[in-house]
Amino acid sequence: MISMRNIFGAVALMVCCLNVASAFVTPSVRFASLTASSSPLFMSDDKEGGAAIAKPKIQTKTTTVTKQKQKQKQRQRQRTSDPMNRRDEEFEDAPMYRLMLLGDEEYDIVHVVERMCAILDDMDEDAASTILNQAQIAGKAMCGKYPFEHAEMYKEQLARSDPIIYSDLEEENQRD
Repeated sequence: MISMRNIFGAVALMVCCLNVASAFVTPSVRFASLTASSSPLFMSDDKEGGAAIAKPKIQTKTTTVTKQKQKQKQRQRQRTSDPMNRRDEEFEDAPMYRLMLLGDEEYDIVHVVERMCAILDDMDEDAASTILNQAQIAGKAMCGKYPFEHAEMYKEQLARSDPIIYSDLEEENQRD
């Protein structure tokens, strides 16, 4: 049930809104009609034959300055077949280290071959078994030549195997 109080409140609100809205409406203003002959924008000259935009009373002068181009000496381009050496750099190869597998009587042959194949990228099972046999006979055998960081990483990975696999690093130019 709607009470009379709510109805009067709604009607009062609508009246207020209409009063506020009518405050923003501009009254209609009637301008005197302008004819084409009375407006300076639409003045017509008989010479030009129609409505024209008013011309300014002040005249402006524009001057254009032109400069002649001077000939410049052009650089000769290098031929692509002749590379340009800006500096001569001599690179020194990184010292190589030999990864040596040390022989031990306690090695399990299958374990050592599997770990060598898993750790060393360029190793297959035949090469790993041959190196292990050489290490058992001579005391040590070379697994490969690598830069120091790689050789050290391979040595650490072999040492972390369970059971441990003993290895050593030797410089390439050093012979025992």
